[in-house]
Amino acid sequence: MAHAAVRRKVLAMGGSLAATAVAPPARAVTDSARVLDDLSDPDAAGRAGARWLGFTDQVMGGRSQGQVRRDEIDGRPCLRLTGRVSTDGGGFIQMALEFGETGRPLDATGTSGLSLDIWGNGERYNCHLRTTDVRWYEQSYRATFTATPAWQTVRLAWADFAPHGLSQPLNLGGLLRIGLLGWMRDFDADLALARIALV
Repeated sequence: MAHAAVRRKVLAMGGSLAATAVAPPARAVTDSARVLDDLSDPDAAGRAGARWLGFTDQVMGGRSQGQVRRDEIDGRPCLRLTGRVSTDGGGFIQMALEFGETGRPLDATGTSGLSLDIWGNGERYNCHLRTTDVRWYEQSYRATFTATPAWQTVRLAWADFAPHGLSQPLNLGGLLRIGLLGWMRDFDADLALARIALV
C-alpha cells in the first residue's frame, strides 16, 4: 500500500507525566467541540483547544523507540505513531491529546464515549484516559482495541474503560488527556488516527 506523506511534522517525544494537582474549571462540550480533532490543523492542535504530545517509556528509563508525525494514508491526513515497543525497563509509546496547556479539563458529561477513525498494522493498542482524579503516572482508565490495515471507525464506550490504580469511577467532567498507546508487549507499532470525536 503506497503511503504518500504530507508535511511530515515530527512531534517531540517527551514531557512531564506528572498529574495536575489542582485543575481549573472544566470546559463544557458543545456541538462544535464534539469533534476533538480531524487533523485539519497543520500545527498539531485539536479543535477543543488541545495539543498533541508524544511520549515513550524513555521518560522513566525504558528502551522503547517511537515517533509521532503528520502523515497521509489512502488520501486521509492523519497523525501517525510508529516505533518499537520494548518491555525491557518500560513498555510503551504513545500519542496523547492534552486539553489545554495549563491542564484545563474537558467536560464530556452527557456523552457516551469516543469515536476513533484509525488505521494500523493489525496489532492491539490501548486508549488511556487521565482525569483530575489521577495523581500518579501509572494511574489511568484503560480500554483496548485492534487497528486493522484499513481505515475503520472504532467506538469505545466510557463503560469500556477500566480503572487502573484508582478506586474512583471515571469522572467525565474532568478529562485531562486521551492517549493512544503501543502498550506492554514487545512489538512494532504503527497506528494512525484521522479523527477523534465524542459520541
